[in-house]
Amino acid sequence: MTRGDIESRGAGERSADSTPGTERTPRVAAARKLLRRAGRDRAGRFLVEGAQAVREALAAVTVHELFVTAVAAERHPELVEAAERSGARVSPVTDKAAAGLSETVTPQGIVAVCDLLDVPVATALAGVPGFVTVCDGISDPGNVGTVIRVADAAGCDAVLLAGDTVDPHNGKAVRASTGSVFHLPLARDRDAPAVVEMCRAAGLTTLVADGHGEVDLHDPAVTPTLAGPVAWILGSEAHGPSAEVHAAADHRVRVPIHGRAESLNLATAAAICLYATVGARAGVAPQLSPARD
Repeated sequence: MTRGDIESRGAGERSADSTPGTERTPRVAAARKLLRRAGRDRAGRFLVEGAQAVREALAAVTVHELFVTAVAAERHPELVEAAERSGARVSPVTDKAAAGLSETVTPQGIVAVCDLLDVPVATALAGVPGFVTVCDGISDPGNVGTVIRVADAAGCDAVLLAGDTVDPHNGKAVRASTGSVFHLPLARDRDAPAVVEMCRAAGLTTLVADGHGEVDLHDPAVTPTLAGPVAWILGSEAHGPSAEVHAAADHRVRVPIHGRAESLNLATAAAICLYATVGARAGVAPQLSPARD
């Protein structure tokens, strides 16, 4: 596909006007409102920026529209074609218009409009969940996206976003997840203690990651609990989970710090806790054979 194809070739829901849209074009202006949480919640849609994220979106959810510059269309013709095959409207835009839909320093010139991903908590916990991550009051979108990525890698059944946790459809959160927002159920509920109780009602033991918890993550007595159905609850780096969530959870588990570090960052703590469950479920691995020359 050449740079001119995006402006001239007719297909599917191709924009009727071959002239690239500008930042003042009504469809671009409407999409720009999705950069804010209020706009996303009102429209029920969000923006997905960048080639890799758009590729994941096209494979997983309904894409309503694809905004793409001529350069990006030339660089990623397979994404334009996939959008057309899915029935999405493909709208050529100027570089400036694409930049207006971007939250990055160096926009890639390709942005998709998708339906919001979150489902009710009850839906995310339907069936027999065995491994869930709960984010409580995490305000940094990069941290939320990274936790979703770790939860995906560890094989969690769902990620629940409780209390004042940032919207997982935030652009920075989506980018930090590297596509994992499309791989497992996400649910939002502002009543964090109620989310904990719903996890318990679903048969999950609720574990708060707390630097001052009464249970040591590495205590062998904890292994049977870690190997069972669990919901790990993670709070913000600054304050941790709320006092109400602490009280509602079954156990408060600390990751011991053996050196002089003041604390662990959230992404590191999340990986340690979630993979402790992965390890407990796997049991003790067989001893590796010595390397051969």
